[in-house]
Amino acid sequence: MAQDDKPVGLDGVAVLFDDEKVVCDAGVMLVALVAQRLGVEALAGHLVRLRRDPPGAANAGRKVMAILYAMVLGADSIDDIGVLRAGRTGRLLGGWIPAPSTLGTFLRAFTFGHVRQLDALLGRALERAWKAGAGPGDGRLVIDVDSFVGEVCGRLKQGAAYGYTHLLGYHPILATRADTREALHIRLRKGSANTQKGMLRFTEELIARVRRAGATGPLLLRADSGFWNTKVFARLEQAGWQYSIGVRMIKTVRAAVEAIDENAWQRIDYSEEGEAQIAETTYAGRRLIVRRTRLVGAQAELWPDWRHFAFFTNRTDEIALVEAEHRDHAVVEQVIADLKDQALAHFPSGQFHANGAWTVLAALAHNLLRWTQLLGLPDTSGQHARCAAGCSPSPAV
Repeated sequence: MAQDDKPVGLDGVAVLFDDEKVVCDAGVMLVALVAQRLGVEALAGHLVRLRRDPPGAANAGRKVMAILYAMVLGADSIDDIGVLRAGRTGRLLGGWIPAPSTLGTFLRAFTFGHVRQLDALLGRALERAWKAGAGPGDGRLVIDVDSFVGEVCGRLKQGAAYGYTHLLGYHPILATRADTREALHIRLRKGSANTQKGMLRFTEELIARVRRAGATGPLLLRADSGFWNTKVFARLEQAGWQYSIGVRMIKTVRAAVEAIDENAWQRIDYSEEGEAQIAETTYAGRRLIVRRTRLVGAQAELWPDWRHFAFFTNRTDEIALVEAEHRDHAVVEQVIADLKDQALAHFPSGQFHANGAWTVLAALAHNLLRWTQLLGLPDTSGQHARCAAGCSPSPAV
């Protein structure tokens, strides 16, 4: 490697397999190339406009990229961003890398409106990636919506509270693409937020985002019973979307399920220790599909009665197909696990909107890892977006 400090940039890098030594964080180069081709830094500089008076507001595009690159390398706190200042990493990435303290000041300058600017960046980057070949085009697009608890330790963190899990933390809402595990939309919420808080607005933004990104085929939204909301049903129907969304077994729903004729239940494949059956009925004018399960054999004494799991859908397909695809909603947990394994292992700031910005950037960093595979390594088949640290040989510059 030449011993000078002038920035080279990504286009000046050639990878040579002529040395047994490797650089542990050289994998960021692949993701950085994808980000460069998608123009993410220029988009960030254009869309993120902080007020001039707070410190740290300048050079937003470069600061956003520094946070993204660090997240790609596994950073889950602001201090971890210092990994980019080690060795010649800054030179590889094209020049100046802000210090962690500078980036902490930058994040604390965010308000709710500025977090929405980052949200626009996530949407615009998605548009470009899908246009480049990662999108579904006119094919079917299945989207999963879920929420999760991001646990924190500091009781003085703004917005952190105890929710239904009795854990101190935040309660983000997330939308993902089922086949590629991309994060399509995300929003940080207070820890005490109800599961479906803001779901209608979130759905409206999601509908607009995927259409702008170029999805023209059939669309299906799946969610669990925490998102049961008749206004959401109506909005999805108005937009021409299909949906399968769980329903809580409240008294009137249970009465409708109990009214199903015993002969209407049909057996489906299940584990050897139990049995499962499905049937359907209508409730409030909508199709209600129900799965019931119970244990059999020696274990039956533990749970001898049927347990019921119901969901609403506007799909007209055969019941077994609809029910099986609804259970596939569980794939969203893989994205949640990836995010928690990466940047959302912690919410590093004491300020809510700084953590809101961090959350959106975590989703974008996750997507950059997915797009690196979809666009740059299309023959690979991994479904998880793990950090890029330790995956590439040392670049010769």
